[in-house]
Amino acid sequence: MTALAPAPPRRAGLLRHRDFRLLWAAQTVSGIGSNVTAVALPLVAVAVLDASTFQVAVLTAAAWLPWLLVGLPAGAWVDRLPRRPVMITCDLASALLFLSVPAAAAADLLSIGQLLVVALGAGLSRVFFETADQVYLPFLLRPAQVPEGNAKLQSTQTASYVVGPSLAGLIAQAVGAVAALLLDALTFLVSAVCLARIHRTEPRPSRSGPARSLRREIVDGVRFVARDPYLRVMTLFGAASNIGLVGYQAVLVLFLVREVRLAPGAVGLLVAAMSLGGIAGALLATAAGRRFGSARAMLLAAVFTGPPALLIPLAGPGPAVLWPALGGVLVSLGVAVGNVLKGSFRQTYPPRELLGRVTVSMQLLNYGTIPLAALLAGALGTVFGVRVAVLAMTGWLALTPLILLVGPVRHRRDLPAAPEPPERTRPGPAARTAVDASAAGGTVS
Repeated sequence: MTALAPAPPRRAGLLRHRDFRLLWAAQTVSGIGSNVTAVALPLVAVAVLDASTFQVAVLTAAAWLPWLLVGLPAGAWVDRLPRRPVMITCDLASALLFLSVPAAAAADLLSIGQLLVVALGAGLSRVFFETADQVYLPFLLRPAQVPEGNAKLQSTQTASYVVGPSLAGLIAQAVGAVAALLLDALTFLVSAVCLARIHRTEPRPSRSGPARSLRREIVDGVRFVARDPYLRVMTLFGAASNIGLVGYQAVLVLFLVREVRLAPGAVGLLVAAMSLGGIAGALLATAAGRRFGSARAMLLAAVFTGPPALLIPLAGPGPAVLWPALGGVLVSLGVAVGNVLKGSFRQTYPPRELLGRVTVSMQLLNYGTIPLAALLAGALGTVFGVRVAVLAMTGWLALTPLILLVGPVRHRRDLPAAPEPPERTRPGPAARTAVDASAAGGTVS
């Protein structure tokens, strides 16, 4: 394996790390484009093709369905391949898919069927990109730098939740929703160029011992997650939370356009405002983990993720439009803090050779519930109305923090740095934690 480069100076942190800066730039522009699509694709369906409530929900489901179809094999494949070429290939494939929408619209051939194919294909690329990305960051950085790297990536990812929808709304208002997808295609191309310029060469993952079947390797990752008390409860919490989060998000654009009567530009701005808390959450996550302990900070983040969501279905014309903005800010704050803490834990806690399979085993359930949630929200919206669907999904989300109280997280101040021996059920006070170790080894934001 290539030797690690010297750690950058403490005061500069990862800003002096050239290859990380390129990875950061790639994820930032790609994240902005993806969040343009999150608003632009439903707007195309509603404004251009006059899609029904259920059809809009199916678009969201199609984007996440690949996690159920190929999630587990993707983790095993990524553990066998160099990750950066996988990420570049996914970027290029996504760019071509999104370019096909304006091309079909210009030829007057655009249909809901094509939008579903684009959503499904982009979702497939996302499975491989995100899995490879989660494994690539610990390769690029030292273990002590991973929390700082995650915090920086999460901060710009949450900033993209603000910038992307705003751009989508403004572009849709000015020149039409289809044109906004051109911006998304461009961001994937820029991301591919940034990844291609990373200098550090990643060796092909080593395979010690006899060759093993893909099925056996998949089972190893699933078994590790199922048997570990921390990963297991985090996975269940993530899956349950995503039912509520993506359930209401699947019909949110439709709710704001047809129930609250907002123009496309206002929809983009409101969705952006709902994400503002995520920026603060990403910036505060590492400090919160050090101040309160990573386990306690995760529990606190879950409180923000759940109950404030009940403010979102109170949206209405005039001043009542502030309710979803406030609820969204608090929810996005909690989600961002939880994602940084859980992401850093997941990337440093399992054995390195299992990292891809552990990551995708958790994401299979986390993301696998999303298509079902989107379809459920669409069905509820069709039968009972969109506002009822949003209320049902946010009501579910409000209850999900209770799941974290089931496992050992509630007994800890900090999450452990490594799996505990079977005979140990409770760590001593001197046990080192993932956040403590990162604080000792480098600067965190």
